[in-house]
Amino acid sequence: MAGELPPYYFRVRDNGAFVFRVDTENRQRRIEMDQIAVVNINNGQIKPHGERSLSDDDLTAIRDWMAERVRVLAERDIDDIHRAVDYLNQTTHWAQTRATDEQLELVTDTLLLAMHDLRTVLVRKKADRMLAEHGITND
Repeated sequence: MAGELPPYYFRVRDNGAFVFRVDTENRQRRIEMDQIAVVNINNGQIKPHGERSLSDDDLTAIRDWMAERVRVLAERDIDDIHRAVDYLNQTTHWAQTRATDEQLELVTDTLLLAMHDLRTVLVRKKADRMLAEHGITND
């Protein structure tokens, strides 16, 4: 298994990762992880850890990971929205078929406000896109 490990490990955090170089080529054949950098995908910053200088291979691996991470997070965002649509449909079915008057009383106002807010934003954004398609600015 030790020969199959990748050369880098990225410990994911909210806005990036801590980057470790993985080493199994030592006398004890133990897995050693040496932190080499901290990355922030929000601003693209790569900070070497301590007094380290990063090699071109390090920077290439980190930049590749960052690009892939941004892609994965964007994909997850869209998947979350599709799930939200499913939840809305399930909520509609629940309200129509199983909800008691007491349960509906607990959630109706909150749901109506959230849906109104969402609808307002979606309608405005769609109007902006339609105007932009026709070369009209909405000032």
